[in-house]
Amino acid sequence: MEIRKLIEESETYLMHTYNRFPLALKKGRGMKVWSWDSKEYLDFVGGVAVNCLGHCHPKVVVAIQKQAQRLIHVSNYYHIEPQTRLAKMLVEHSFADKVFFCNSGAEANEAAIKLSRRYFRVHLDQDKYEIISAHNSFHGRTLATLTATGKDSLKIGFGPLLPGIRHVEFNNIEALNNAITKNTCAVLLEPVQGEGGVREPASDYFRAVRKLCDNNNVLLIFDEVQTGIGRTGKLFAYENYGITPDIMTLAKGLGGGVPIGAMLATDKIATAFQPGSHGSTFGGNPLVCAAAIATMEVLLEDGFILDQCLRMGKYFRERLEDLKKDFPEIILEVRGIGLLIGLELFRDGAPVVKACMDRGALINCTAGNVLRFMPPLIVTEKEIDQLVDILEQVFDTFS
Repeated sequence: MEIRKLIEESETYLMHTYNRFPLALKKGRGMKVWSWDSKEYLDFVGGVAVNCLGHCHPKVVVAIQKQAQRLIHVSNYYHIEPQTRLAKMLVEHSFADKVFFCNSGAEANEAAIKLSRRYFRVHLDQDKYEIISAHNSFHGRTLATLTATGKDSLKIGFGPLLPGIRHVEFNNIEALNNAITKNTCAVLLEPVQGEGGVREPASDYFRAVRKLCDNNNVLLIFDEVQTGIGRTGKLFAYENYGITPDIMTLAKGLGGGVPIGAMLATDKIATAFQPGSHGSTFGGNPLVCAAAIATMEVLLEDGFILDQCLRMGKYFRERLEDLKKDFPEIILEVRGIGLLIGLELFRDGAPVVKACMDRGALINCTAGNVLRFMPPLIVTEKEIDQLVDILEQVFDTFS
């Protein structure tokens, strides 16, 4: 199909929920993608932290092919071997005892909200229903997760929203302490606020949050939709902070490119869900679980990918710090952990994104002025250097 016609038909038949770039991608391999008009791009968006092993990783592709020939979908009325294998892998490498599979991060967070409320009402006969989240957070676009999201601009026109969800300042333990009441059942936080501009709290914040939750009989939910599956250099971001949550949500990188979400919990909490209390038709079907197993196997093989993530993240931030020295009038701050990195600018980031795309690199801007980099965990120094060179060219034009 001719590129112009493809874009015209996309605009004609798809709801306008995205301001798409005039770019249509046709194929991808590793760190690179190619457009329908055969232009090559370095991909530092990674499907918004989804393609953690790069595009079309051979092991993931083969796993999908083999499973598609065997069994694509059956109901959760039956036991599903790849689903059981994946659940076992997640449990054996995390704090959790049980897993619930769904299709997205929003669904995983929705399940976590439901589970936390049900736990207190059904198991403890306590009317604890309030959820405390953080300003500037992002947890999804269902009504419950949109309510939990700490960005008012995303909520316009969707009221009335779910009652019982409140927000406090991120990285402010006193504000959280003051917000907890006898009705609070859970605190829902991202280890790093990705959509909020790649904001990581002080090193002792989550230890204080964990203690506060324990002292008040409140559950701690970690939204690891973006930070989980190796993004921070650990399999799960909570490992960086010396604490464990009661509930954790995953999606994005878990399937290596296919849509899957998961909500993990301890046995104590998980037993609040019983047959009929929650479910998902497509959640954890054989095809997506086969892809996720292959993704997990590659990440866990010998620790190489996770080590690479730490090394490349450190190298990437160093290169960006050097860039900051060269363009102090443009770059305000470099921050991030692993390969979730933010470059805050003194100016609007959208023109920078477009200029990089014109030069063959795909990047993302969030929070208006923060360039967010979420490359596949297989990124190399050479590819980082190529992107930094492009950023340098772009910033030269703005100086």
